[in-house]
Amino acid sequence: MNATVKGRDGKTRCAWSGSAPEFDAYHDAEWGFPVGDDRRLFEKICLESFQSGLSWRTILAKRENFRRAFDNFDYHLVAGYGAEQVTALLQDAGIIRHRGKIEATLNNAARAVEMERAEGSLAAFFWRYEVLEPPEPQTVSTCAESVALSKELKKRGWKFVGPTTCFAFMQAMGLVNDHATGCYCRPLAEEARRSFTVPDQSKP
Repeated sequence: MNATVKGRDGKTRCAWSGSAPEFDAYHDAEWGFPVGDDRRLFEKICLESFQSGLSWRTILAKRENFRRAFDNFDYHLVAGYGAEQVTALLQDAGIIRHRGKIEATLNNAARAVEMERAEGSLAAFFWRYEVLEPPEPQTVSTCAESVALSKELKKRGWKFVGPTTCFAFMQAMGLVNDHATGCYCRPLAEEARRSFTVPDQSKP
């Protein structure tokens, strides 16, 4: 649905931002703006995996707890976690205590280290899937690029990275500008995308 809502500050935003007070800051400063930092990209795809079956509000409220629990999503560190850390994470009430998703995060950290070695950076890999001809804003939950990204990640051994999860990741990290038509952030995100330097995609 391509809808907007006017906030208390008079600014017109994507309608979903009006469903919780804490969404305005996330919507205005993060969602849809291009990201080239490997740690942030890894964090976001992990959090999207944790969100599967839950609301983003639940995950956003726990984001700082997730960062604490997973060493700020430094995938080099997380890749070294073992059974002791898994047990501790399953006892951490500040995060989502889902064994499959926790173990997938550890697995994906190891795969991220492999990807960094093979591609030079995570950003170089993910930005190959930038959506250059986006669908009408907020009308789909997957796209050809998210399907392709999901397929390639699974081929490389990543887990909990279905096409819908990948599309949500792409929306948030600016690989597609899915701000609603009329949202004040849409042109800002588009300008940020135009000035964003796509990471070098040549292998090291």
